[in-house]
Amino acid sequence: MRRDPPVTLKARYVFPVSGEPIAGGAVVVQGGRIVAVGQGLGCGEMRDLGPLALVPAPVNAHTHLELSDLDAPLGQPGTGFVAWIREVIRHRRTRAGSAEAAVARGLAECERFGTAAVGEIAQPDWSPGPVEKSPLDTTVFLELIAPTKQRAGAAIERAERHLEHRGTPWRAGLAPHAPYTVRRCVLQRAAALCRTRGAPIAFHLAESREEIELLRTGAGPLRAFLEEAGAYSGEFGRLRPLDFLQVLDDAPKVLVIHGNYLDDEEIAFLADRRQRMAVAYCPRTHARFGHDPFPLAKMLSAGVSLSLGTDSRASSPDLNLWAEVQCAAARHVAVPPRAVLEMATLGGARALGCEHELGSLAPGKRARLLAVELPDRVAADPHELLVEGTALPAGTGLDAKIGTLPANGYGNAFPETSNRSHRDAVP
Repeated sequence: MRRDPPVTLKARYVFPVSGEPIAGGAVVVQGGRIVAVGQGLGCGEMRDLGPLALVPAPVNAHTHLELSDLDAPLGQPGTGFVAWIREVIRHRRTRAGSAEAAVARGLAECERFGTAAVGEIAQPDWSPGPVEKSPLDTTVFLELIAPTKQRAGAAIERAERHLEHRGTPWRAGLAPHAPYTVRRCVLQRAAALCRTRGAPIAFHLAESREEIELLRTGAGPLRAFLEEAGAYSGEFGRLRPLDFLQVLDDAPKVLVIHGNYLDDEEIAFLADRRQRMAVAYCPRTHARFGHDPFPLAKMLSAGVSLSLGTDSRASSPDLNLWAEVQCAAARHVAVPPRAVLEMATLGGARALGCEHELGSLAPGKRARLLAVELPDRVAADPHELLVEGTALPAGTGLDAKIGTLPANGYGNAFPETSNRSHRDAVP
């Protein structure tokens, strides 16, 4: 059987993530896989990328691709959470095109921005067509909405059917939406199903002040909204996110989405279960809503497993995960840039269960690479240069040096539009 010849990609820096940055490093790829990573490598065709850096293609741990038909986020910066939810519902009811077309558009955008894998929250009527055509490694978490007893049975039936999927090109998981849209009996059943099937579960938790108020007191804007929609269960009051984490603990792999308002005890709970539980932080969405500062340093110090996500285009300007890296680095200057890079790559891969294939540059892993143009200066920590760098756009003439996706099995990860710094692009 014919085997593609090896190609050696040399760069100013190679960032394996699983090890120290390599100055003047190289990555040897063959047949879509990484063969070697290090210095002084010269196997097969040589491609010198000059001043560029090579990093693992990032992992977008959380998004809602069916909202990718939006050209701009809904509402204004600082819009209240309930008002924003109303805008999302209105958009779904009045959209001009199909949700399937929006998903295809979102997948294509993620691919242009160099994404290797995606954690997608899919609506009950989702179509697998766009996901099956995409080269991205995709985990499809089926969203479950069941705030009342009447809706619980149908939600569980959909969950059971969804988890019947096995194999490639996508993985099946469940996403009971949030504490205020899913009865706890449904959350318990979903976690048990995931345990039985060995599937991951994702859950929006501690996302907003309004959610915390509802859990603690049973009152506030979210209660009024749920009552208006005929979806108030009356299960609230004297609750906290920890009550839901304890239910989720029954599942084999848990992705806590946002976690903006977790307290110290809840952070410790997640840290103790870091092999099975992770948090998806969405920096630009967090900034747009004007939430209290995200406890990133505290979570990292405690040992919580962390990843990054873009969330949807309903709250983020695009699906550019590298922009989330830059936003996180800018908003958390006390956090080492190395930690932010790991969140965007290996942390995301761990959160989605694809860390054996993606997330770091190591022999045997898939050769999904992102090329970043570094500032023309030196730094004691090369990671500082990296988070200031620009992921190169297509059409710069450098594409031929690193190849194209998927023809030769490794990604150039060059988006079609310039990935300018987003340090000043958030409110």
